[in-house]
Amino acid sequence: MQLNWPNALTLFRIALIPVLGLCFLLPAPWMNVLAVIVFSAAAVTDWLDGYLARRLQQTSAFGAFLDPVADKLMVAVALVALVAVHPGPWLAVPASIIIGREIAVSALREWMANLGARASVAVSMAGKVKTTAQMAAIIMLLYGQSLGPIPLFELGVVLLYVAAVLTVYSMALYLRAAWEQLA
Repeated sequence: MQLNWPNALTLFRIALIPVLGLCFLLPAPWMNVLAVIVFSAAAVTDWLDGYLARRLQQTSAFGAFLDPVADKLMVAVALVALVAVHPGPWLAVPASIIIGREIAVSALREWMANLGARASVAVSMAGKVKTTAQMAAIIMLLYGQSLGPIPLFELGVVLLYVAAVLTVYSMALYLRAAWEQLA
């Protein structure tokens, strides 16, 4: 493994995963703000490591493998922590849809890569929009309170459902792209 800036940022994002869980779950009144900062830093490094890898021509097999794993782990930990703090179907249903899709699409990509057809399940624009909605929703939900007159938690719930719908839609696109190999 070559440790370059993009790979270092990905490893940093992985190191932030338990920090996020602890920040959000510890019973201090300011911990949700710290959790938002940690999650936001992870989201920024997700964008930045990809940008730097392309810009500096430092793409690597290690980065291509670890980057999506780091993203999925961070999102899964955030969603599980949110459901733990706010139990009930309103968050559990979209969280389970999102986490389930991430596992299924990861398995599909792995299987397609083994068949030499990974390009047919490359990241789509629908997947990118889903990720943006998902990240914004999680940030609002982690903050968990209104910002002046803006009910961020409630907006975060709505946006999480938007992300869940986009999750199902983008998964359908991936399955359709891989259908010949699946049949």
